[in-house]
Formats: sequence, C-alpha cells, structure tokens
Amino acid sequence: MAKISPEEIKKTRADGGKRMHSIRDGIDPNAAYPIEDAVKMIKERAKAKFDETIELAMNLGVDPKHADQLVRGVCQLPNGSGRTSRVAVFARGEKAEEAKAAGADIVGAEELVEEVKKGNLNFDRCIATPDMMALVGRLGKVLGPRGLMPNPRVGTVTMNVAEAVKGAKGGSVEFRVEKAGIVHAGVGKASFEDEALVENIKAFVDAVMKARPTGAKGTYLKKVALSSTMGPGIKIDSSSVTSAS
Repeated sequence: MAKISPEEIKKTRADGGKRMHSIRDGIDPNAAYPIEDAVKMIKERAKAKFDETIELAMNLGVDPKHADQLVRGVCQLPNGSGRTSRVAVFARGEKAEEAKAAGADIVGAEELVEEVKKGNLNFDRCIATPDMMALVGRLGKVLGPRGLMPNPRVGTVTMNVAEAVKGAKGGSVEFRVEKAGIVHAGVGKASFEDEALVENIKAFVDAVMKARPTGAKGTYLKKVALSSTMGPGIKIDSSSVTSAS
C-alpha cells in the first residue's frame, strides 16, 4: 500500500473542510425551516457521486429504559424508500409458496434457521408466520442486535406473509427509539421529487406520533431534523410536519 504523505493528508482534510463549509453556506443553524424549504435545501446540497439517502431524525420526550416509553412501529412510505430490500421469510408449506410468489428473496424453515445460525444473513428485512416463532426465537442473539427480529407489533409476525413481503419490498420502514430518545429513518433519495419527499416525511412523522407510548409525559416531539448521507443537518419546524397528526 502506498504511503500517504502528511502534506496529502492535510490537503484532503482541507478539501473536506472547504466542501462542508460550502454546503453549510446559507443554512442558519439556529433556525427551524418549513419542511418544503428544508427538503429543497437538502437536495441542493446533495452533490455526492451517488444518489444520497434523505434521512429524518426525531428527538422524542421519552426514556426508552422504561417499558411504557418504548416507541416502535412501521410506516408505509407513500412514495417508497428508493431502496431495494432483500426479504427473508420463515414459513412452511402454503405460506412459504405465498411468500415466494409475493417476491421474497429467501424462504425457508429449519434450514433457514441453520443458515442464520452460521451467520448467513443475506437479507435486510425478516418476516415469520406465528407458528415459526418457536424456531425463530432461538435466533434472538443473532437477529435482535441487528434489528431483524420479527415482531407482531410491526407486522413482521403474521399469517398474511404476501402483504408483509410486498410492504417490505414497496417501501415500508420500521422504526424503534434509541437510547437517547431518537428515532431516525431513511425517507427517500435525493433523486426524488420534492413533493414525494415531503409526503414521505409527513407520513413517517405521523406514524411516530401515533405510536406515542402511554408512559410519555410532557412534550413528545422535541426536535425534527433532516439531512442527506453526505450533507449537513437542517432543523425542521415541527408544525410543518405534524398538522395532520
């Protein structure tokens, strides 16, 4: 491997600093922008050589350490996520055939459990029929930390595997609050039309608002911010995304 000189390192850092300063230009870090303006500003600054993901982060007034303050659910983005997900389904017989017909990438029972135990997780989403959960439950230490464990609360433990597979393929996004009380998700791509991104963002915010747990007291939605993969974050005026909630 060729050795990089200190001068080259300094130049790379300087170029990166100039780029970040350039894309932050025109953004008031203390302002909260209407969603339509924020989307436009983020897209204008998404200049990477790939189609950047548009990411939404919501700071919630909850403490996930308490069971009655957990926030978890699923949102079907009206315009899709722009991401192609590989879906695995744990099912047998007729339900396995339904999953395959619906477009599942991997379908199986005991043999799929064994593959996952070996660390072969060639999928992004995981669905199971209720009768398979006795087997799938053994994979908690593998699937759980990766956020892949099927759960009836988000519709991934179901007898309607065809609908679940189509949803996962078509742009459904699972969300779960993190330790700091933050929920985040990709809500589209920089190549999406502004209106499509706005619709997706409002749908996601609405889903999180409806998932407000019983233990949440005081202000539930504290802050909303939007960013792209390589871009800066922009604060959003929460009233511009919560009017329908």
